Parts: sequence; structure tokens; C-alpha cells
Amino acid sequence: MPLGERNELWKLEEDLQDPKEAQGPVDAQLYGAEEGEEALSPSSSPSSTSSFSSIAQPLLQAALHRKAADLVAFLVLKYRTQQPTSQAEMLEVVGKDDQDAFPVIFGQASECMQLVFGVDVKEVDPSDHSYVLVTVLGLTCGGLPSGEQGMPKTGLLVVLLGVILLEGDCAPEEKVWETLGVMGVYAGKEHVIYGEPRELLTNVWVQEGYVEYRQVPGSDPACYEFLWGPRAYAETSKFQVLEYLLRVSRGQQPSSLALSEKAVSDEEEGA
Repeated sequence: MPLGERNELWKLEEDLQDPKEAQGPVDAQLYGAEEGEEALSPSSSPSSTSSFSSIAQPLLQAALHRKAADLVAFLVLKYRTQQPTSQAEMLEVVGKDDQDAFPVIFGQASECMQLVFGVDVKEVDPSDHSYVLVTVLGLTCGGLPSGEQGMPKTGLLVVLLGVILLEGDCAPEEKVWETLGVMGVYAGKEHVIYGEPRELLTNVWVQEGYVEYRQVPGSDPACYEFLWGPRAYAETSKFQVLEYLLRVSRGQQPSSLALSEKAVSDEEEGA
């Protein structure tokens, strides 16, 4: 697959942090709110209603965005401590004033956890709405290098495995970094979520058996390439990884990355 097509899977929008851009289920929530305001003010002129909507919509979106970021930070903490959670606990994080919007907020937070961190929020008991947080695709790495308390990094591992597949099961190192650069992930540059990525790709995940990092035979000067490692073959499949990448391409990764970065920022400020 050409690089341009691959890049479409992870392309970031320049206005990543702009809450004025409505996406997915938020649109329905906000348009519903606007219709409610119009119903409450039948005497309002079309121009005054339009003016109100132009002000209210971005404010409502920004409020939902902040609540979703708070919930992401809470879910990451639960994942780190390997604790289950419940809808009741999450409603406490969201707050009483926004409980009606909880399905939208929970949907955004869950998508962020899956697409950015590689963590699924799975309901285990519908009767009391209890949830557990597990790594996607059956991967057992946990998303955190041994002894670290940073952000889960399984999402980046799945993207790497996907890039290898898209390159015909053997990805040249320069192609890997070119593709990850679209996500703002660069070799030797600290990333707010993934830390120093070169260490992850060429050392941590190699030692854990998820990828192989080897010199291209006969290359001079030396060039390197990535392949799937035995642990990746044992724990997941090519079909599962490609299916995951398809969800990423259809999902809201730009808004998910914005949520995750806001969650990281809030956590660092609170530390």
C-alpha cells in the first residue's frame, strides 16, 4: 500500500485542539441541545436563534471535551492499578450536572482509550454496569515497560505491527519513522504519551519478543528493518491487527489524541 494511503490511517488535523469542530456522536448531542433551546424560545427570531447556537455549540462541545478528558485520566489510573470500575464511579467523575451526556462522554473516552492507549473498556456485568480495562487484541504486554508508571503504550505497538504488515511483513526503519511521524512520534524525541519511542521500538519490544529489529542483509551503509516477533504471532493475528487499523482509520483519532493529551496534562498538573 502506498505511503500516502497508509498515512490516511493516522493523519492528524492541524486544528487538533480546537473544540469547535464537531465529530461523531457529539454532533447529535449538540444539535439536540440546540433544538431544545429553540423549543424553549418559540418567539425567538431566526437570527437570534442562529446567533445563540453559534455561541452555545462550541461551549457545549468544549465542556464535553473536558469531561471526557477527565474520564480518560480516571480510566488510565484504573488500568495502571489493575482495578475494575463501574458506571457509578464514572458518573462521579463526570459530575451530576452532566449525567445526561454520560453516553457521549463515555463513548469518547472509551474510543480514546482504545485508539491511543490500546486499552479496551469492557463491560463484565451488565446488571451493575461494571467494567475491566484490558489491552486490545489479546496482547499481554500490559502497555507499560517493567517498572514504569507512564501512559499505556499498547496503541503504539499495534500501529507498529500494522505498519510492518502494510509493508509486506518487513518494514524498513525509515518507513516506520516516516509513518509514525504523521502521529507526531519521532525517533529520539520525547512524546507526551509514548515517551522516547526509539527505546520502545528497538529495545523494549524487541526484548519482549513483539518485534524483531535487524540489519538488512548486505546493506552498506547499514540499514535496519522491523518484523513481527514470535510473541506477536502467538498473541494476535494479522487479521486482528488489520481490523484494528481499519477501526482507527474510521474512528476519531485526532479528537482521541487531543483527549489523551489533555488527560496527561491534567494529571501532570495534579501530581
